[in-house]
Amino acid sequence: MKKVIFLCTVFFTTCIFAQKVGSDKDAHGCIVSAGYTYSQIKNDCVRVFEQKIKLNEVKPKGTSTSMTAIIFSKDMKKAEVFLPEQNSGSLILARIGKGKIWKNGKYILVPYKKAGYQLKKDNIVIYH
Repeated sequence: MKKVIFLCTVFFTTCIFAQKVGSDKDAHGCIVSAGYTYSQIKNDCVRVFEQKIKLNEVKPKGTSTSMTAIIFSKDMKKAEVFLPEQNSGSLILARIGKGKIWKNGKYILVPYKKAGYQLKKDNIVIYH
């Protein structure tokens, strides 16, 4: 009988403290464990690694290379950048004039080659 009570106690304790898969939603309801993050431009949860425009780190620090993704607003006036070091989500860059340059503080996004982009910080290319 003691064995049954012990096993039941262990089972119920495990059930109470076990985290359900997908129960790690952020403030916007995005399931972080499934790779989702909130996009301010799309106003929805997205997977950064599934976006069409991806840029690779120019000078990786360590043994792995990080990447970032870019999402443009429909009118192309804003660009949303998902930087790995940006813990608080994404960074919104605004287009300067009618050209194809987007800026936010130290960050600048410019066209690169035919269909690519470069992200610069303090005028140094960090992703392309």
